[in-house]
Amino acid sequence: MQEVYEFLKKCGTYYLATVEGDQPRVRPFGTVDIFEGKLYIQTGKVKNVSKQLQANPKAEICAYADGKWLRVTGKLIRDDRVEAKKHMLDNYPELQSMYSPEDDNTEVLYFKDATAVFYSFTEEPKVIKF
Repeated sequence: MQEVYEFLKKCGTYYLATVEGDQPRVRPFGTVDIFEGKLYIQTGKVKNVSKQLQANPKAEICAYADGKWLRVTGKLIRDDRVEAKKHMLDNYPELQSMYSPEDDNTEVLYFKDATAVFYSFTEEPKVIKF
């Protein structure tokens, strides 16, 4: 999982796909954290992405850097603990003007039953499960 985290940090921006009814939804994201041995992302509960994930937690992210790309599939599970939110926001101080660990909007989610696959045109795919 550390390799997945480092790749996503290196990319800076990755793309998160969710489902709304029968329509896929994709948007850029940039937050990623490891807390208590789990890979986390962050958003706001007021956003459509949050509502989509609560209705259907299956999600996929995709990122690209240096001729390689990564796809991570799994379920994103909400963690409402202040400690998890604080850990994320401590790593992204630029978000602290918009989010707080104690507010009712900040949402952190961790991947459960995740499969990450690194791809390139020159190497065999590398699979990591966590």
